[in-house]
Amino acid sequence: MRSTLTPQGRGASPIRGAWFSDRVCASPCTDYPRGVQPLRVEIWSDVACPWCWVGKRQLEAAIAEFPHEVEVVWRAFELDPSAPASIDTSIDYVQRLATKYRTSRDGAQGMIDRMTSVGAEHGLDFRFDRAQPGNTFDAHRLLHWAGKHGLQDALKERLFLAYMHEGKSVAEHEVLVALAEEVGLDPDGAQAVLTSDSHHQDVRGEQALAAEIGVTGVPFFVVGGRYAVPGAQPKDVLGKVLTRAWDETRPEVVEVEAGDGCGPDGCAIPAPAEG
Repeated sequence: MRSTLTPQGRGASPIRGAWFSDRVCASPCTDYPRGVQPLRVEIWSDVACPWCWVGKRQLEAAIAEFPHEVEVVWRAFELDPSAPASIDTSIDYVQRLATKYRTSRDGAQGMIDRMTSVGAEHGLDFRFDRAQPGNTFDAHRLLHWAGKHGLQDALKERLFLAYMHEGKSVAEHEVLVALAEEVGLDPDGAQAVLTSDSHHQDVRGEQALAAEIGVTGVPFFVVGGRYAVPGAQPKDVLGKVLTRAWDETRPEVVEVEAGDGCGPDGCAIPAPAEG
């Protein structure tokens, strides 16, 4: 898709207008009155994606400097949909990475070192030596459920920490329930979600929409239902996109002389007709 921003804001491309958020809106989306609703940022990501955690920090930094309210909604994307619930622990992370990218162990270690350095720049302590890769589909189902209780972002952060730093298996139901409880969710409710097919179709729907709009990697941001931003863009780039999307979705005030109207103290009285 063609970029529509200045060189400083490149990377953001228009998508097909207001239909987009209507297609994906689910809890925690809220029916705000037109003209006063917060700017919605939808993010496709996976909890096993280190760049997604970096992208989250960059977005948080951009939002901290943005003068308007922002609603963040996390959307499901699986980096490896065929991943088993657990992996062979006899193969270390370096070797798994080397095999995946068809490189040497030294090459894989260099990739890990660079990613660890990027994380440190954003206050993140990546511990890939502890990572336990596995299937993340159930984590996405739980995130969708958490959104209905206003705790989606909190659970997302907790899942990142569990996977990227603590070395917990986010494919295990026992782990997921415990993490949900830590952020204030009902553990029995979380267990009920995980032992059923609850939110299965919601997650699949988000993944299908991702494929439809061309999401091939994450993080992938959609801002205001108008601009698509691929990758963990710098804070300043995200800030420019937030501002652009906000300005374009708000009514433009035309500079003309004020006309007659009514206010709290009454209405303007029409001037008498001439002649």
